[in-house]
Amino acid sequence: MKAKTIGQVAKSSGVSERTLRYYEELGILMPERTAAGYRVYREADERRLAQIMAMRRCGLPLTTIGHLVKNPAADIHAALVAHLRTLRAQGKSVEAATKRTLAALESLERIQGMKPQDAFEQLKREGLEGFEREYGQEARERYGDAAIEQANQRMMALTKDEWDAKELLEESIKVQLRLAMATGDPASAESNELARMHERWIAIHWGSGYEKETYLGLVRGYLADPRFTAYYDDACGEGATEFLVKAVEAYQG
Repeated sequence: MKAKTIGQVAKSSGVSERTLRYYEELGILMPERTAAGYRVYREADERRLAQIMAMRRCGLPLTTIGHLVKNPAADIHAALVAHLRTLRAQGKSVEAATKRTLAALESLERIQGMKPQDAFEQLKREGLEGFEREYGQEARERYGDAAIEQANQRMMALTKDEWDAKELLEESIKVQLRLAMATGDPASAESNELARMHERWIAIHWGSGYEKETYLGLVRGYLADPRFTAYYDDACGEGATEFLVKAVEAYQG
């Protein structure tokens, strides 16, 4: 195949000459140079450009693309499949967030005109009722009615500041889970902090008098119920719940 100039490649690919030069600056597309310094694009260069264009179209950042095209052992197909899983997880997360927002709007409409403390108590009751509808039967079968009733009483006794702190911790755990997953190591410093945060969150609900094995059994139970698995996987990506369990196990030793 005849070599092409930068102008010819720009015309055939639809990528501007400026972008082609930028790719060269990044080191992800390196055409040969003639003795006079002109760029020469060969078939392999055009094939790489096609790969770069495909990855850019699906939203991969240039830093990731650079790693993939520079590393001979990198599996571009596997990377795109993983990216697709992430996008799907993000879609589920947005859908779940939309449902939560709609529910919040409905709650706000119900508490309009109430005194602040009455409104807060109403929101707590609605939160517990929602949990009961979604997970109540299984939770009672697994932990017993007494344990669930005690947990509910503990939640209803929280002050507004304590309740807000609990909600903030719950969302912070998801952020920390993403950070820990990025390390790929359930025993990393980020994963240890994730485990500590999760244990604090559990203690708010269940108190601090439980045995270590009881706590580990509760966490491992997340993987046995698709709804619990979906809670973290939808928020942080496929495999998030499994990673959380491994992080807790590693931290507990």
